[in-house]
Amino acid sequence: MSEESYIVNEGKNEIIEVDGVKYQRLAIRTHVITDKDDVCDVIEKYAKPYAKPDDIVFMTEKAVACTQRRAIPMKDIHPRPLAKFLCKFVLKTPYGIGLGIPETMEMALQECGTPRILFAAAVSAVGKLFHKRGWFYKIAGYKARSIDGPCDYTLPPYNHYVVLGPAEPDETAQKMSQRLGGIKVAITDINDLEGQILGISHSSMDRDLLVKILKDNPLGQSLEQTPIGIIRVVK
Repeated sequence: MSEESYIVNEGKNEIIEVDGVKYQRLAIRTHVITDKDDVCDVIEKYAKPYAKPDDIVFMTEKAVACTQRRAIPMKDIHPRPLAKFLCKFVLKTPYGIGLGIPETMEMALQECGTPRILFAAAVSAVGKLFHKRGWFYKIAGYKARSIDGPCDYTLPPYNHYVVLGPAEPDETAQKMSQRLGGIKVAITDINDLEGQILGISHSSMDRDLLVKILKDNPLGQSLEQTPIGIIRVVK
């Protein structure tokens, strides 16, 4: 792979060691992906020239969701009073808005259903009494956890959008893998605080291991414009 074909984002390491194995993480810059793109075309254009058979190609959930028309302009979201109330109790972090604004909470209510979100909120309130955090998302599920709100550092035009998690992530990863000739593909939701693997193309892939390999978020979450990466074992 030539130096021009990938970058190592500022503040990120190219190599990480997990359980005694070293992995190279290669970030690939793309154009700004929108709903006019087909995700399989994108992965083929940018990853296929460089990926090797034993690699794992990974793509951010946000980029995948944008191709599925799951990025909604803020102006088109009209939060109900319940959303305005519930978002007040969401823990604010420097790593993203999450469900901390009425618009993202409204989309969580629509995506997950009002009863599930209310139950998750009740369980979360009990958890806080015991100084336990994270119970809300365990109940609400990955659809709620994957909702991204606009931040100052978000790549335009998505600094004015709410982006939902990708639809059918495993099936989408399988289609992307087929376009790459069977190379393994993962759809990732990694930020500077935590991570999860939303979709995998092959059932043999270890989601927990992938989270460890990508725990420092090598693709970044700001203006890097690198939504695709390659994981390669260093031999």
